[in-house]
Amino acid sequence: MKNVLVVYYSQSGQLESIARNIAKPLLDSGEINVTFHEIQLEKPFPFPWNTEAFFDAFPESFLQIPTPLKPISSEILNTKFDLILLNYQVWYLSPSIPINSFLKSQDGQKLLNNTPVVTISGSRNMWILAQEKVKQLLKQNNAQLKGNIALVDRAGNLISVVTIFDWMLSGIKRKYLGIFPLPGVSDKDVKESSKFGKVILSCLIVNNLENLQPKLLELDAVRVKPFLITVDRTGNKIFNIWSNFIIKKGESRKTWLKFFKIYLFVAIWIISPIVYVFYLIFYPLMMNKIKNEKLYYKGIVI
Repeated sequence: MKNVLVVYYSQSGQLESIARNIAKPLLDSGEINVTFHEIQLEKPFPFPWNTEAFFDAFPESFLQIPTPLKPISSEILNTKFDLILLNYQVWYLSPSIPINSFLKSQDGQKLLNNTPVVTISGSRNMWILAQEKVKQLLKQNNAQLKGNIALVDRAGNLISVVTIFDWMLSGIKRKYLGIFPLPGVSDKDVKESSKFGKVILSCLIVNNLENLQPKLLELDAVRVKPFLITVDRTGNKIFNIWSNFIIKKGESRKTWLKFFKIYLFVAIWIISPIVYVFYLIFYPLMMNKIKNEKLYYKGIVI
């Protein structure tokens, strides 16, 4: 019997559903011992969020500053796992504070050391550079990245901004104003994610995880939108400036977060569409670069 650890942190329940659907074929096989570990924080974040708390999480999220976690059980820590399914969310273009804290913890380091890992993200749409940050942390922990699955909200960029923000602040997955689509990864994509678990199972049983990622890509496990790479990269540069500035502000932090909130909405609703127009104009000149970037980000090279 092989041992698989499923790690996740989920506020709304969406990522837990993804984690359990992908793990279901392994559970049902009767050949795999599957253990679930939900990351628990000593000081939990609110859900639904209020606006102040939502934006207050920005500097620590982007700068990947860990927060204290509740201990992992000795039973899990004393088990040698053949594979870890690492499920995570993206907060402010970085892995969420809970998953980042796990990856930087002593317990996380012990579990990941010399262990194969499949990363699984559930995000609005921009996950690429967050995945690069996760890859670096896995490398530091001597983990072996064998596969990646990126599930996203398929609604348009600006539409998903509205729907996700409503979901985070209301705590209800609903059609905002009765006209917008449901937020988050679609129920159909969540339900069908078990197909990835079947591929993971088949490769794990025969000890052939080296060929896992190509098989996952055949099932459309990763979709790369070139324009969002540009937005993600630009956003990281700007967020780096804002986060390093705000983190040092002490008592005036809340005031500067209000300015950041204004900037963010301007960037999303005004700057981003302008950038998209320029992207379309210069797209023919960047085709080779875009092709190479798509191949790289679909892969698992660290």
